[in-house]
Amino acid sequence: MKETTEDTYLHKGLRRKLVEEIKHKGIKDQAVLDAINNVPRHLFMDSGFVNFAYKDQAFPISAGQTISQPYTVAFQTELLQVKKHEKILEVGTGSGYQAAVLVELGAVVYTIERHKVLTLKAQTLLPRLGYNPRFFYGDGYKGLETYGPFDKVLITAAAPEIPQELLKQLRIGGRMVLPLGGRHSQVMTTIEKLGESEFKRTEYGNFVFVPLLKGKT
Repeated sequence: MKETTEDTYLHKGLRRKLVEEIKHKGIKDQAVLDAINNVPRHLFMDSGFVNFAYKDQAFPISAGQTISQPYTVAFQTELLQVKKHEKILEVGTGSGYQAAVLVELGAVVYTIERHKVLTLKAQTLLPRLGYNPRFFYGDGYKGLETYGPFDKVLITAAAPEIPQELLKQLRIGGRMVLPLGGRHSQVMTTIEKLGESEFKRTEYGNFVFVPLLKGKT
């Protein structure tokens, strides 16, 4: 079956309604809202599930993973405080939807995924939509030391602890956003790197993510 990149007036209308919904839930950054409005989320889901694409909920994808709830994507992105041309490391490519939102905001995105099937799907889809992050298949806990330091680090899976390797790859003045905690509930957390060994940690409420796992599969 031929894959489509069709983005109809219906899809765009549903996206506008979704943006109004997440704005009502508290997302204030207009650039983030515009990015959510511009990225065709339905193309990141299997064709049989496109009716769920613009509901504000997570949905299963391949490899036991999920495409995150749009509000959660917007919330993490808003906390990241993305500026144009910043170099951002995303840990957990998943469907590629979050990476597309970051590219839409003008960031230079390095995204790493431990599931080969997800890496390959995202590598195929995103460039067809005009998004060109740099894709890596590997262990997100280790990050991408060769390409650091990064202005921002975004972790899109539940981390039981703050990965120390990723803190090292964050530049001084940089910011990390991650859901921190156990398998069933996490606290959205920002880490600001004030010096080589000086950090400021802030918490922003409870979320539920799939777990961040070590190694590759």
